[in-house]
Amino acid sequence: MKIINIAWKDFLMRFSDRSEILFFLILPVVFTFLLSGGASQGSDSPTPLLLVNEDESQLASEFASGLIENRTLDPQVVSLSEGERAYKDNRAPVLLVIPSGFEVGLLSGEQVSLELKKTPNNSRADAAEQAVRAVLSDFDRSLEVARNSVAEAEMLSAITSEDDKQEIFNSSLLAAQNAFNLEPNKVEASWPEKIRTTSYDPVAQASVGQMITWVFIPLLGISGLFAIERNNKTLERLLTTPTSKPTFLLGTITGQSVLALIQIGILIGFGAFILSVDWGRSPSGVLVMAISFCLAAVAFGTMLGTFVKTEKQASNLSIMLGMVMALLGGCWYPLELFPSTLQTLVKVLPTTWAMQGFTGLVMRGQDLVEVLSSVLVLLGFAVIFFVIGVKRFRYE
Repeated sequence: MKIINIAWKDFLMRFSDRSEILFFLILPVVFTFLLSGGASQGSDSPTPLLLVNEDESQLASEFASGLIENRTLDPQVVSLSEGERAYKDNRAPVLLVIPSGFEVGLLSGEQVSLELKKTPNNSRADAAEQAVRAVLSDFDRSLEVARNSVAEAEMLSAITSEDDKQEIFNSSLLAAQNAFNLEPNKVEASWPEKIRTTSYDPVAQASVGQMITWVFIPLLGISGLFAIERNNKTLERLLTTPTSKPTFLLGTITGQSVLALIQIGILIGFGAFILSVDWGRSPSGVLVMAISFCLAAVAFGTMLGTFVKTEKQASNLSIMLGMVMALLGGCWYPLELFPSTLQTLVKVLPTTWAMQGFTGLVMRGQDLVEVLSSVLVLLGFAVIFFVIGVKRFRYE
């Protein structure tokens, strides 16, 4: 009952300031959404392209067919007025106009200009423009082959009329297009299934990393609870009760760990249902990792509370340490991007082992047994921090 009462007291103190909900829920969700590219979720789907074909010739239709076959584009054939109105209303980020005289200009060897409008500062519009250029480049290669074929036929005096010229051009164009279609559009790599599961997933990285960051910082912030109680002289009242230091600290750790687990559950749910991160590969592994991480973090915050003297000092120090340790632990950027020496040094941080364990579960398809080393290290951190906190705990 003492542990439960202490935990409830800490809960009331922590959320006495409504701004605490900012760190508990709002900032974690916002940062996870932004860093996962949430604002551009669905960017893998084809980009809408308003296509106006004012020429309606054979070559214009073939070029439009190339756009339709491109996987990154979703052309919507419209009239010029409809296209301009839809583009102005932001119903599509790109408007492409094939002008009248498109075929005549290409057949005569003249330079033909396409009109392309795109939404500024829009990555999908930029990607769509590159896709249009790629289709145009492939189309131009076939035209160049057809022109060269006509030129060779004229040199050999094989052309006696415009019909002959048009027939050679059309047949050469078709043959070139078929030949180019046989070429691979892209290089595709394949790996054994076990190796494929280790591929980097920026959305999963953001979901795991931001969860660790925003759970870790508030748990370090419980050091401020000790500072408040010392300054208010409420800790001295414990001297008149048969409450031992381990019991008091255990109550603090228990209560804050439960809150942290609730926060983790919310962020995992957000990642799974909103960002489509596969958190369900090993539920037992996720649960054990979450508990061990919470114990290590809250024990660290408890130990930190024995060093700070004021609430402001505790707040500043917990935010600074939390951000730095999260960054160095690979929560904001993959640890593989760091120098090898630094990758070794940061193994002294609990955030490194938390990130290693959670990413193993989410991105590498590991189970509880495979992340057991991370669990044991985190529990070791928890014991060390708790022992130091008990040794240094003072009422005044």
